[in-house]
Amino acid sequence: MAPEAQPVLPPLRDVIAAHGLQASKALGQNFLLDEQLLDRIAAIPGPLKDQPAFEVGPGPGGLTRAILRAGARLVAVERDHRCLPALAELSEAFPQQLRVISGDAMQIDARAEAGDNAHIIANLPYNVGTALLVGWLSTEWNPLPWWSSLTLMFQMEVAERIVAKPGGDHYGRLAILSQWRSDARIAMKVHRSAFTPPPKVMSAVVHITPKPAPADVQLKLLERLTAAAFGQRRKMLRQSLKGLPGALDALHIVGIDPQRRAETVSVEEFVEVARVLGRS
Repeated sequence: MAPEAQPVLPPLRDVIAAHGLQASKALGQNFLLDEQLLDRIAAIPGPLKDQPAFEVGPGPGGLTRAILRAGARLVAVERDHRCLPALAELSEAFPQQLRVISGDAMQIDARAEAGDNAHIIANLPYNVGTALLVGWLSTEWNPLPWWSSLTLMFQMEVAERIVAKPGGDHYGRLAILSQWRSDARIAMKVHRSAFTPPPKVMSAVVHITPKPAPADVQLKLLERLTAAAFGQRRKMLRQSLKGLPGALDALHIVGIDPQRRAETVSVEEFVEVARVLGRS
């Protein structure tokens, strides 16, 4: 069977010029124009044909068109009104595939708009990227979240914090939140020169896939535990956790030396301590 014909679209540079879309520093915008690179990013989640997808900050629509070419049914949220005419042209080029919401992604219920099992794919604005990620990771899991995967562009430093392992400087609360019931990996590194305008730092695409949450572990309790443990990062656990009732006893039950520091404690060990705390 012959592949479906794709609509002929103008180069992204022409779209940006036609609509006067200079990237806004205030909105954390950096545009990607390399369509081969964008297609590679859209391929990271796997086949998207007829799958629901959700994008934040599409801008002139570079990644948007790649996701649409992959066949997804896409909901895109854009707060920059200047970009809406360009996105409307994409809606016309891909009938019934794209719905654009004018608004702030921080204020929008992504699940209600995109539907269950959606793939979230976005070149996230730098100024809200981590907050959006934490919100998606903190959503209800029963036993899985409403989204199927997260494919997100971050500054390299943030990406390294998401996938970090114990013992390194990047390891902390964000790594634990990202990994205790998910698999997180850096799927692609992106040089700063790929963006217009080039940011000051390197970037990376992180791919996160959910797995069932460990039994009898409460997210809020794990958050309190890691907040206390990493709140005084260079101190021993016996000092940093003494203000959290039951925490030192839980360390003993799990078999963790209280003289260790938080950055040496694995995700699995923090989960076990939180499980014991939940029973006390």
